[in-house]
Amino acid sequence: MLKPNNSWTWYYDQKNDSLMLDLGEEMVFRVSIPSKHLIACAFNRCEFTVDDASTYQTYLESISVLDLSAPRKVELALNAVAASRFHKPMMPKSWFFSQQEGGYTPHNGEIIGLDTDFGAARYLVIENSGCASLCMLADVEPHVLTSGKEMEFCGIIKVMNDRMQAVHLDTELGLALVG
Repeated sequence: MLKPNNSWTWYYDQKNDSLMLDLGEEMVFRVSIPSKHLIACAFNRCEFTVDDASTYQTYLESISVLDLSAPRKVELALNAVAASRFHKPMMPKSWFFSQQEGGYTPHNGEIIGLDTDFGAARYLVIENSGCASLCMLADVEPHVLTSGKEMEFCGIIKVMNDRMQAVHLDTELGLALVG
């Protein structure tokens, strides 16, 4: 697994219109967040902080039980760190998802389930702001939201917490139980 170090640097690449993370040793990670969703400080060069490294480690631990390849886990964790630090605030778009019974309060870094009329998917909670949470799709397969719209791997959406359900991941059997 990729380990953070003090040489990592965030910067904005105008040519590619993307936030990038320089990992040193001629390796660069391109963040999947569209530039229109980035806050102003994302367009300035800044270091990958100790807080970023801690957040990265937290996300890696949370997603370790997912059936993803090691490179996909790193991609998800780095995109999640970028979202937690640089994503603009957004309004919830909960209408895509089925409301769940009972109140659920997810915590940052938790894997939760969201259902649409077209299927279920797992998401990583980036930030819980009380009654809604910023979430990132943690499944490689696209999650169909409507007949004409789908969420891609590492796609970000804010959702009311009453749409979320716990996902119980069985680490020994590799099974995910929803509900």
